[in-house]
Amino acid sequence: MSGARIVAGYAVRECLRRRVFVVVLILTAAFLGLYAWGAWAVFGSVTDFAGASNPVEAEVIAGSTIFGLAMFAILFLGAVLAVFLTLGAVRGDAERGLLQPLVVRPLGRTQMLVGRFMAAAGVCAAYVLGVYALAMLITAAAGGWWPDRLLAPGLGLAGGVVVIAALALLGSVYLSSTANGIAVFMVFGAGLVAGLLGEIGEALSSEGLENAASVAAWLLPFEALYQSGLAGLTADAGGLTDFAVQLGPFGGAEHSGPLLWPWAVVYVLLLGLAARAGFARRDL
Repeated sequence: MSGARIVAGYAVRECLRRRVFVVVLILTAAFLGLYAWGAWAVFGSVTDFAGASNPVEAEVIAGSTIFGLAMFAILFLGAVLAVFLTLGAVRGDAERGLLQPLVVRPLGRTQMLVGRFMAAAGVCAAYVLGVYALAMLITAAAGGWWPDRLLAPGLGLAGGVVVIAALALLGSVYLSSTANGIAVFMVFGAGLVAGLLGEIGEALSSEGLENAASVAAWLLPFEALYQSGLAGLTADAGGLTDFAVQLGPFGGAEHSGPLLWPWAVVYVLLLGLAARAGFARRDL
């Protein structure tokens, strides 16, 4: 798979040449600055409100809530990055005449797809893990609060953006760049709606709605990974605290069990097989 590594390296260098990462870093710095300001304001208000009677409970609720919202923002930023790294990976490059010299000699179509996926998935996973770590440190500095599980929520975000990158790469085989970007963002929105339906179903004690939301989340496993990551924020909480930190409206915390990660891996492999099958039939 040396050819795939070459393609991955070329894709990263092309992003550097076009200064994509410069724009991403500037916007990320702005987001983290706003988050830091908001976190300090929230924890200051919570301390004043809680007083000395029960400060820990209030800080847990405030910390998990604001950090949960930060996780949604990080997932969204990672999804945007994943889409823009892959939306024209196949059809867009084919229409510009960039693929013909590559897929015949010395690279094949499979190595080209694997290389583009490696670049997008690696960059996006590293990005969300880095921003997640910075946001967690900001939260700890502002209010002294840490998630009950330090690594699991970040891994859930990283897994989610890898799934989104695979979806965008599959779409690039069949759709134009603009249509693919629209389609992937609509799928991303559908995953958020699934989380919202689950919240509504839980509030109304509607088993049918909760089951429908659960099925939708597993059909779009980036949402299930995100929900599982949220659950890791307060994995050891109970009682009123556990109820108060059910995060919404973009999907509530939900323990998805031991089969989630194996299913996510299989899901990405199935998307890859579908992309390879479509690419094999495509005339360049």
